Amino acid sequence: MTDPTRPPASARRPHRGLLRLPPAAERRPAPRTKARTADSRVRNRALVLATLYQQGAMTRSDLVRNSGLTAPTVSALVTDLMTGGLVDDIGPREGTRLGKPASLVRIADDTAGVVALDLSHSDRFTGAVVNLRGRVMARAEVPIGDALGDEAAALAMRLLDDLMARAPRTVVGVGVGTPGIVDDTGVIRHAAHLGWSDLPLAGRITERFGAPAHIGNDINMAALAVLRAPDTQAQNLMVVAIEHGVGAGLVVGGRLVEGGQFAAGEIGHVTVDGGTVGSGDGDAYEDGYGAGGPCVCGRRGCLDQAISAVQLRARLDAAGADGRAAVLAAAGRALGTVLAPIVSVLNLNEVVLTGPSDLVDGALPAAAAETVRARTLEPISASLTVRSLADDTDLVLTGAACRVLAAELGVF
Repeated sequence: MTDPTRPPASARRPHRGLLRLPPAAERRPAPRTKARTADSRVRNRALVLATLYQQGAMTRSDLVRNSGLTAPTVSALVTDLMTGGLVDDIGPREGTRLGKPASLVRIADDTAGVVALDLSHSDRFTGAVVNLRGRVMARAEVPIGDALGDEAAALAMRLLDDLMARAPRTVVGVGVGTPGIVDDTGVIRHAAHLGWSDLPLAGRITERFGAPAHIGNDINMAALAVLRAPDTQAQNLMVVAIEHGVGAGLVVGGRLVEGGQFAAGEIGHVTVDGGTVGSGDGDAYEDGYGAGGPCVCGRRGCLDQAISAVQLRARLDAAGADGRAAVLAAAGRALGTVLAPIVSVLNLNEVVLTGPSDLVDGALPAAAAETVRARTLEPISASLTVRSLADDTDLVLTGAACRVLAAELGVF
């Protein structure tokens, strides 16, 4: 979706990123044995921003009391943050009249922002400009058709061009959620359906736009969004997506778990056995779960075959209206069989399903929860919630923005 009010290319402003960083692949910190002055400054700056972000507008004196920093440090940091467009001076409190009242400062919610991309859809790339409170200020998308490799990467950069033209002058950073395996330098090591292998996307973005870029797996970004949501209390959770294959994003102790090879959450090719749990409603299918067919990985019985949207729709079509509930329940039992040991080992409190609402609402999550409870100790399963967020199409965008805010401002 494009915006008719978008300024022409000739009118686009250069963007002032919060930090001027080299390409992500060159950004690893040098080994050191003692703290540098710059490290303390970064921490202090993040503390001031987090205090304003969480507690709202306050005077510099308030900041000194709330942060524990010295008055000269707070004064210098606030001046730098105002120069950078991240903090506004909004004048004295209403009703203050005597003497020379102190001015309030606050986070510049709308004069600085984040650009976020979601590259997970099969037919399009989507993106948004998000303010510092997570409110979407502008949206855009670009169809990808049959684009692969460099052509697909060029489309992502074109979408960024569009969004940068509509962003505030201060762009804190760019966040991207993409399918595939992404390392900690922002290189997409492998994204099969986009034809990407060892694509240094973070480095390209930083080089082109002068803003730091944070790239992550799309489902991991969705997990960050769920963690940030006001209605989420759990700090140990998993997001399972079924729309394009099956993958999971895992949060333990409030932190994203990405794994040694950056492939944590690849549960789609865990094999599931026959229907040993439940009433046997799915026994009409080859292994009780409908996962008996050959998988793209070369094996049979993978979870992907049991619950991915494409496979599930094919079985629903074959079963007809009368068999719909049985098919979805079988898929839920397959998911529950895979989730049970993960829930038990990590004591997860929440599992969130994403995908088409007609598949992940109702019978599927109910059967998954029942199966987990049948396979785990009651004190563990009693605290588990399995729910659907099928209607939230902004999870990846929100999570990508969260990643930038956490990394660049120290707020989440």
